[in-house]
Amino acid sequence: MKRLAFILLAASAPAMGGPVQTSPSLGADNYRVDVPMAAPAGTPRFADEFDAPAIDTTRWRYDTARNKAGWYNNERQYYAADRPENARIERGTLVIEARAERLRDRADWGGQAYSSAKLVTRQPLGYGFYEIRAQLPCGRGIWPAIWLLPPDGKWPDAGEIDVMEMVGSNPGVVLGTVHSGAFNHVKGTQRGAETTLPRACDSMHRYQLEWTPDTITIGIDGGGYMRVRNDRPGGQAAWPFTRPYDLILNVAVGGDWAGARGIDDTAFPQAMRVDYVRYWAR
Repeated sequence: MKRLAFILLAASAPAMGGPVQTSPSLGADNYRVDVPMAAPAGTPRFADEFDAPAIDTTRWRYDTARNKAGWYNNERQYYAADRPENARIERGTLVIEARAERLRDRADWGGQAYSSAKLVTRQPLGYGFYEIRAQLPCGRGIWPAIWLLPPDGKWPDAGEIDVMEMVGSNPGVVLGTVHSGAFNHVKGTQRGAETTLPRACDSMHRYQLEWTPDTITIGIDGGGYMRVRNDRPGGQAAWPFTRPYDLILNVAVGGDWAGARGIDDTAFPQAMRVDYVRYWAR
């Protein structure tokens, strides 16, 4: 979920240091493909079926690093930790819920008018196949995302992979994008594609990523629609995708992209529901 960021340092990274939360793709549609995608056979190396009564904090951590200062891209949410109103397990699904409310009693509250949650895997994941089955929230100003960042480094040099982004003002249009030092939205060179998914907000879909040393392919429900190859000059600036990244699930509110048409307060609460997260290592 990228975006803004001319010089963003590590705000949302784990304890070891830092990158970068930025903002979303600007609708680049220059790497479109139509290829099959299938999850591997066998047991995933990392999986959460969300069958437990509560979020497994040995697998996930809450990112609250920018609450006091404010999140990038002029986003309007406060990311709460350990608050079931914003993140909980409900009938076998993870629910990440954005609400129109001011959490003034929180010590790190930065004046935000909305609450939500941002979950990050505790272990970085690398090359392999990812599948996240989810139902997306809709509503003007809502911005759900499934994405990956490295556990440290500067954006965009360290790279970013956006498996799924959608803004509520344009429901049913889903984007997949990758960013690097040479190819990013600040320069207008980001690499990605978009596809229409009319029932994204009322049914579950499988959001997929296949990441190899030479390609990044993003798809939905077994069909890849975006592929970027490691075939451009520039070394690390063109292809920093050579080490494990953290997987991130979040619902943002507003910001330069998602809030461009305003925020519909009557649409809240809005939730992304995740049936499972699975990762097969390459």
